[in-house]
Amino acid sequence: MNWDDLRIFLMLARAGSVAEAARRLEIDPTTVARRLQRLSGDLQSTLFEASGKGIALTEHGQKLLHYAEGAEQALVDARTELTGEQTVFAGTIRVSVAEGFAAWIISRNLASFHRQHPAIRIELVATNGFLNPSKREADLAIMLSRPTAGPLKVRKLVDYQLGVYADRDYLAAAGPIHSVEDLRRHPLIGYIPDFIYADELRYLDEIGPGLEPVLTSSSINVQHSLIASGAGVGILPCFIGEQNARLERVLADKVAIHRSFWLVVHRDMRKLARVDAFIRWLDALAERIAPVMGEE
Repeated sequence: MNWDDLRIFLMLARAGSVAEAARRLEIDPTTVARRLQRLSGDLQSTLFEASGKGIALTEHGQKLLHYAEGAEQALVDARTELTGEQTVFAGTIRVSVAEGFAAWIISRNLASFHRQHPAIRIELVATNGFLNPSKREADLAIMLSRPTAGPLKVRKLVDYQLGVYADRDYLAAAGPIHSVEDLRRHPLIGYIPDFIYADELRYLDEIGPGLEPVLTSSSINVQHSLIASGAGVGILPCFIGEQNARLERVLADKVAIHRSFWLVVHRDMRKLARVDAFIRWLDALAERIAPVMGEE
């Protein structure tokens, strides 16, 4: 069995499609398919089958994944012990993080980390849903909910608050909002229900029963743009809403939604110096941004 074939198998299992695995590995999709075919032939087993979202592991594929991840971990441990990587402030860190926090907090402050550690490369993966550190899809994740399983170290990074926001010119034209019932007279902006990837984003029912958005997007940044353009009223994290002078928070005394970001890292990756440096930087950032998170 060829280790390179096994490495490609691991990435394919984590990516869920040949195209995505090829992109992450920076190789041609035909190479991924050819290596998978060779591995399947060596093992005389079908490792993947088609699924509604791409490909999925077969029963034999699941068994191989268990052993492949063990082999991968053994190589990581050997490299760490033999090269002293634990003490080196260099290498790549892949961080899976919610889009809004990535755009409005992490990216606006990341230059300071780069100045401190120019040899550490940061990959910010800001998509709907999160990569899973327990499956080695990411080195570290900042998640909306606390994982309850896997070889992970998990703790709260920072609390934040969400509120109802509208453009000041929109409010001047449409009239003030004094109660939750008043919201029913305005176009509500929010998430597409079918694309909500975490229960923590289902907050309209916390405000009032039966509230439904009429202008929707899977992107919180698109929702922000819609609200700021005067298209209607919507829920935003305070770390977004309070940074736009055009927006006004309404019903602040009646609507205050509380959430947290959770810092999640594989317990073995936590030992690495570059990961530890980034986590310490995140902790310092969390203290510094408290005034815009809405929880002070």
